[in-house]
Amino acid sequence: MVPRARILGTGRGVPSRVVSNDDLSRIVDTNDAWITERTGIKERRLIEDGRVTSDLAAEAARNACESAGISPSELDCIVLGTVTPDMPMPATAVYVQQKLGISGIPAFDLSAACAGFLYGLTIADSFVRAGQYKRVCVIGVEVLSRILDWTDRNTCVLFGDGAGAVIVGPSEDPSRGILSTHIFADGGCAQHLLIPGGGTVHPTTPQSVADKLHHVKMNGREIFKNAVKNLASASIAALEANGMTAADVDLVVAHQANLRIIEAVAERIKLPLDRFHLNIQRYGNTSSASVPIALDEALREGKIQPGMRILFSALGAGLSWGSAMLRW
Repeated sequence: MVPRARILGTGRGVPSRVVSNDDLSRIVDTNDAWITERTGIKERRLIEDGRVTSDLAAEAARNACESAGISPSELDCIVLGTVTPDMPMPATAVYVQQKLGISGIPAFDLSAACAGFLYGLTIADSFVRAGQYKRVCVIGVEVLSRILDWTDRNTCVLFGDGAGAVIVGPSEDPSRGILSTHIFADGGCAQHLLIPGGGTVHPTTPQSVADKLHHVKMNGREIFKNAVKNLASASIAALEANGMTAADVDLVVAHQANLRIIEAVAERIKLPLDRFHLNIQRYGNTSSASVPIALDEALREGKIQPGMRILFSALGAGLSWGSAMLRW
């Protein structure tokens, strides 16, 4: 019998520096009312000087290991989702491995933007069900503050820094664990959310830097429209795959991109907003980190109990999106 995989522990690593909407109004033409009305965000965390992506990721991984009751030395594999690596090469995951004091196990990055954690969870689920690994650390981490144009109020107000992690391993109870995962992509929409510079299309040059090609560019209207449509369809795919209806879902841990997006998805899949764990007001959009940060927060607040059915969903650049259904 193929073992079911489940989440054995969760953790997060978030900067201590809190930046409010009022703080941002001092550096860009915006205000608290404008940001709150359009996004639901009140504040976000920005990484401290001298710290990097792998620092936040290692902190989240250590906390997840502690939650799972294991030592980092017991990990078999590290899968890390990010679009803000320490550097283009090597993978940030190897620096996390180093900071955890371990070596020899596979450690690699994947790039699926805000859907990175769900893509990583899908990989970990496959590894565990195949019997290849028994303790896979899946991390979503971003330091978006270092790739934003702080003069562009349409993007700089949205994002925050942080990391979340889970430990995935075999479930002793076949009724509990990851019931299904569903991942998708549509490169035809890639132009709506991207960082144009730094690759082979626009290699780094003084001109590319001057043209701000190394910052996040976003068509907010198109992203909003696609996010609502695709998050709803991915959520429905998870329900149908497991013979469930919306009424069967106990908690939704969705990507925290925009409160208005979450409200629209809730309406489409006919779930009350009080079944969604929301923390966008405190963290903003932390991209691949948002689902695992929200999961860890909900678990530690006592919102998640054994047997609960939990729906994950996320969408980001690519466009890449996905969902997962779990029985805790």
